[in-house]
Amino acid sequence: MDPVDIGLWGVPLAILAGAIRVSTPFLFVSLGECLTERSGRINLGLEGTLIFGAMSGYAVAYETGSPFLGVAAAALSGVVFGLFHGWICKFKGVNDIAIGIALMLLGTGLAYFFGKPYIQPVAPKLPSISLGGWSDVPQVQAALQVNVLFLIGAVLAVFLWWMFRATRVGLVIRVVGDSTDAARAMGLDADRVRLLSTAAGGAFAGIAGAYLSLYYPGSWTEGVSSGQGLMAVALVIFARWNPINCFWAALLFGGAGALGPALQSVGVTEGYYLFFAAPYVLTLGLLIATSSPERAMQGAPAELSITK
Repeated sequence: MDPVDIGLWGVPLAILAGAIRVSTPFLFVSLGECLTERSGRINLGLEGTLIFGAMSGYAVAYETGSPFLGVAAAALSGVVFGLFHGWICKFKGVNDIAIGIALMLLGTGLAYFFGKPYIQPVAPKLPSISLGGWSDVPQVQAALQVNVLFLIGAVLAVFLWWMFRATRVGLVIRVVGDSTDAARAMGLDADRVRLLSTAAGGAFAGIAGAYLSLYYPGSWTEGVSSGQGLMAVALVIFARWNPINCFWAALLFGGAGALGPALQSVGVTEGYYLFFAAPYVLTLGLLIATSSPERAMQGAPAELSITK
């Protein structure tokens, strides 16, 4: 590839590389929220879970020297937050959305408090897999540096799609999400199903946080999430509660988030920073586009708080 071609392909390749890197947290949080919402519960607390997962994963990775133990710790912290959220929400009269906001603030505050000692220390990063060894072009090689969590997320999206369509577990979650009365008539414990689904969703959000602190951007700071946990809720609505659509929507959000760095990488020095707002503009646009009740709730589980 000659210099002219490199210049022409520089921005698309940089956006591709950025989309893969930036989309991974969106993918995990949205899959977790998709699983939770399919059981009939919404969890706005995933933003706090993500931030606490980023802190706990970074702290454990630094103390143990293993980024994979950091990911495991982040997932475990997400499970704890999810179980707490699910346990509180089973009580009559408790609002899912209000509890989610409270836990978002709690998780964020705890992460800031316990994460102070880990802002300066450097923890080991998660490794990446190079799929661009066949090319001598640096841009291609950079675009095809893929973290293993992205590949796991892609597999999880397919697995969850299959689970909802073809397994008894998926059927149980869908029944509970569509009608508590029908679930009870079938002898199902709706509260337990929602509790476990919320815990699993929390684990996914914790892993997303560990990715942020241990790979990209690869450090623990108090502003590491940039609201990705909240944006993932809009992403799930846009994806119509379909895990496969969550994967493509996450790539779309990731590509939007990669616009600013991509322009900067090819020498655009003026105005590129405006494109850092692209994910937020996209989120606002999607919320407006799906503001019609008929369109927004198409495919939504009937027991969700936002459908009542």
